[in-house]
Amino acid sequence: MKLEHAFEAENTEPHAQDSLEKLNRQAVGLDVRFKLATGETTRRIYLDSTASTLRLQIVQDVIDKYQPYYANTHSVVHFGAKLSTCEYAWAHDMVLRFLRADPDAYTAFFTGHGTTAGINRVAQTLRAQRPDRDVVITSVMEHHSNDLPHRKHFAKVVHVPAEAGSTSMGRINLAGLEAALREHGDRVNYVSITGVSNVTGIINPVHEIAELAHRFGTLLVVDGAQMAAHVPVRMSGHDKSDRDIDVFVFSGHKIYAPGSPGVVVARKDLFSGLEPQEVGGGMVDDVWLDRYTPTDTLPDREEAGTPNICGSLGLAAALYALDRVGMDTIFREECALMRHALGRLGETDDIVVYGDTDVDHCQRAGAISFNVRGVHHALTGAVLNDYFNIAVRNECFCAHPYVREMISEVLADELDGLSNDELEELAELQRGMVRASFGIYTTRGDIDALVEALRNISANRDYYAGLYEQNERGDFVHKTFNFDHAQLFSVRGEVDAWLAA
Repeated sequence: MKLEHAFEAENTEPHAQDSLEKLNRQAVGLDVRFKLATGETTRRIYLDSTASTLRLQIVQDVIDKYQPYYANTHSVVHFGAKLSTCEYAWAHDMVLRFLRADPDAYTAFFTGHGTTAGINRVAQTLRAQRPDRDVVITSVMEHHSNDLPHRKHFAKVVHVPAEAGSTSMGRINLAGLEAALREHGDRVNYVSITGVSNVTGIINPVHEIAELAHRFGTLLVVDGAQMAAHVPVRMSGHDKSDRDIDVFVFSGHKIYAPGSPGVVVARKDLFSGLEPQEVGGGMVDDVWLDRYTPTDTLPDREEAGTPNICGSLGLAAALYALDRVGMDTIFREECALMRHALGRLGETDDIVVYGDTDVDHCQRAGAISFNVRGVHHALTGAVLNDYFNIAVRNECFCAHPYVREMISEVLADELDGLSNDELEELAELQRGMVRASFGIYTTRGDIDALVEALRNISANRDYYAGLYEQNERGDFVHKTFNFDHAQLFSVRGEVDAWLAA
């Protein structure tokens, strides 16, 4: 397969495969065990990495070793503050290096709550920076985090459709994007596109999109929440500068780090020359009773308040470890895993896989969404958990329009003769999928176990349906088996035990 997104690795680990295997084997929670409805206790198979990845052990070790030295940043007057300030500054540098963003032209700053916070900040800032441009172009594929912020801050948001792939809906339709750029012209503030779909794992050609956007004099913002952990990214330094990415946003909890420190990497000029959206300590040069002067220094001006130091250092540790291995190596491994997963799922007619499954035509990474024919997506997810200890996610994954459109597409193929209104009504009733998503620790054995479990569910659908009741939220609850999480862990229980010891 052509690695369209690969770059030439710089100073990567000479034994990259060995290092990758070491990272794979030592993720926190990889060997956790749960008692199932059958009464047996087995190791969990974690296939929910698109929601949040497991933390790498090296990341946990780094944080544990840092904790005794913890102090606030923005001072070098005492040893702990000096250490924290220097390492926090290095974390910013590591983000830029990981994304191959020129530090002379780009800045990286951390935000509070994941990619969502970053994209909200970008939308607010670019609206203020370019007030005459009141249109944003995005796609039908987007997570709500890369849709709703644009709707809130701009007069019009245009959703470009996905193209018709070899087997189903594929990546963004570039002809449709060009038509939208041409139609709205100078009103377009920026194009904001997911690098990798959180529903299907379909990879969008972000550098082709960058060229197209720049040809029409607008910007490209990439929602990199699902891209950063799976696909090599080079923001700048291309032979053609039009292929450079203007803004890239992602989050630590999607790339093996603790919590959800969001990160914005952007051209410095886009965040200069106007007052920052958030104000407070650390982002000013001076304050009087009647006025204050924001600093011109980036990233300081965009990071008001005390930062999430531990989360940021944990993220930097993850990025450094992945960079040592080489994201090109990681991407090649995942391409092979994705081929295996799509091949195995395609062996069973009762499993419907959404999105184009021809990876030679439409590259995918990170996630596959599917349904078992005749089985509600919530029931499939519950049975996978309760009887097979396979952790997946179901429903619409904060991408309602995309999920609705893909389900409608499948129904149209299978239920020929229904009107569009009838298909939409049926799609709304059935709206939802099951998603299996992968990290660097996912194995072919995990995929094979998923496929065998799905075959079992398909063959015994009536039996499993009789064991559950659907509650008012739409979840399927087992009639006799109950998981009491407090027996394993609760904050209150841990504090009580510590105080009593």
